[in-house]
Amino acid sequence: MSLPEITVLVTAGIFVGFINTLSGGGSVISLSLLLILGLPADIANGTNRISIFFQTFSSVGSFTRQKMFTNLRPVWLGIPATIGAIMGAYLAVDVNTRVIEIAMSVAMVVMLFFLFYKPDKWLKQNPRLLEGSLKWWQLAIFFVVGFYGGFIQVGVGYFLLMALVLGTGYDLVKANAVKNLIVFFYAIFALLVFMADGKVNYLYGIILSAGSMIGALVASYFAVRKGAGFIRAVILLSVVLTILQITGLIDFSALLKHIL
Repeated sequence: MSLPEITVLVTAGIFVGFINTLSGGGSVISLSLLLILGLPADIANGTNRISIFFQTFSSVGSFTRQKMFTNLRPVWLGIPATIGAIMGAYLAVDVNTRVIEIAMSVAMVVMLFFLFYKPDKWLKQNPRLLEGSLKWWQLAIFFVVGFYGGFIQVGVGYFLLMALVLGTGYDLVKANAVKNLIVFFYAIFALLVFMADGKVNYLYGIILSAGSMIGALVASYFAVRKGAGFIRAVILLSVVLTILQITGLIDFSALLKHIL
């Protein structure tokens, strides 16, 4: 592996870790880069899970030190998400690019709608939902989101944020912390499935992780210090960039090829 490739992997990892920790969609960059570097789609999908695991390990550690987890509710939400992720990972033999684009397009439209329509829903918690006992439909939502995360991962952060804010009543700051904890729960199991099938390039994955851990640490610090307004701004920016990528107005793959 050449020095430029290592530099690009680490740099991309920093951006991916930052974006994924605060919103979602960062895997668009990391998967594009891994494909450009010559990895088949299924191995790129598996290799990206190493970065996901380490960046959430990093961010969860930071959120824990900042006392963002005060009860076991995130654990109960993480259980169905993990079960779904394991099932999704087993089915992730092939990645259909069109399926990814359609799923992310739907997520983008819904996310943009709620970012601009009654944005206070993202800034304040809903005690009625948050303090009540978990319902079966809430657990079902996290199972479905976990399944998607295990299968593709790209854009799962948007779905988790929507589920945590609108479905369980968290404010955006705490939802962001819980989102990272849930992804951390299922990331190791999804990674083990890909490892068992030999769908992981460990060298690329570890180098990418070095950058993503840095990005995750920085993002988790700013998330708590700057609050919901900052997180909402990052979400808006990442959503817009993702839409530009999906519609072809910006081609990250072409930009990365040019750099390499």
